[in-house]
Amino acid sequence: MIIVLKPNANKAKVDHFLDTLTSHYDVKVNTWVGTQSTVLGLIGDTSSIDIEYVQAQDFVESVKRVQEPYKKANRKFHPDDTVITLPTGQKIGDGSVALIAGPCSVESKEQICGIAQRIKASGATFLRGGAFKPRTSPYSFQGLKAEGLELLREAKKETGLPIVTEIMRVSHLELFEDVDIIQVGARNMQNFELLKELGKIDKPILLKRGLSSTIEELLMSAEYIMAGGNERVILCERGIRTYETFTRNTLDISAVPILKRLSHLPVVVDPSHASGISWLVEPLALAAVAAGADGLMIEVHNDPSHALSDGAQSITPDQFDEVAAKVRTAAKAFGRKVE
Repeated sequence: MIIVLKPNANKAKVDHFLDTLTSHYDVKVNTWVGTQSTVLGLIGDTSSIDIEYVQAQDFVESVKRVQEPYKKANRKFHPDDTVITLPTGQKIGDGSVALIAGPCSVESKEQICGIAQRIKASGATFLRGGAFKPRTSPYSFQGLKAEGLELLREAKKETGLPIVTEIMRVSHLELFEDVDIIQVGARNMQNFELLKELGKIDKPILLKRGLSSTIEELLMSAEYIMAGGNERVILCERGIRTYETFTRNTLDISAVPILKRLSHLPVVVDPSHASGISWLVEPLALAAVAAGADGLMIEVHNDPSHALSDGAQSITPDQFDEVAAKVRTAAKAFGRKVE
């Protein structure tokens, strides 16, 4: 249930009213103070609460029930966009287009540090790189693991770029203390035990949509994290599995405006995993900007033909420089900037 308060509502009356509700019904109250109004979100079993009784309160502007199962991620509870701000100043969700770039897998110090320097020069503000890699085949390169995280820290030290990297299990959490944004991969989108633990930490979580997951299932996974107390969630559309075999996945570009309509959380797009083809990265990235994405996550490798994972979808630093320039032009056309 959502209750919108009138301007200058009497705080004492509101507090007494809420005390009555929480003592008589199994509900919790989230308060959101916006620029135009104050919204009270009642989470729990509100079926027995008389909506006319609530509406009759002289400080209530409007009241309505929410049917969607996700509450904290719902824009109805939180009308303004959520902006994720890192201690180093970078933002996602503030109206600009954030550029997150780097290799699929961290392979060596020279590789990750060299790529980090190049993408920063091209305008990227976040460094992505896989230390732990979930692979379809057990015989494929699985990442450098803890050593990979150390190399990412070296690259951050040299460039100042915040780190975005994937976690695969709860027991690895202590290794991710210096990671700026923890990524939950598509295969783990519904690893609910992992999501619950990520809800207990104070660190941004980039949540990728599952290979065959619906938009509501993605939002419900975000709800798991937010229900635990961590509301710093970034949604990522990375393509879904369809009957089309030309591309690795099919980029659901419509998911961007849909998610931004249903939820207040930032939405980024990964055109690399969506297509699996390097020459498709640029057009899909531009389409994502046009659709309103808050950021792009692009795989960049210094030598894609010899990459230990996903070389076919990786672009070179020179190509990324061109893509970043076109993204800036596209963003400017829509009155946005790239940060």
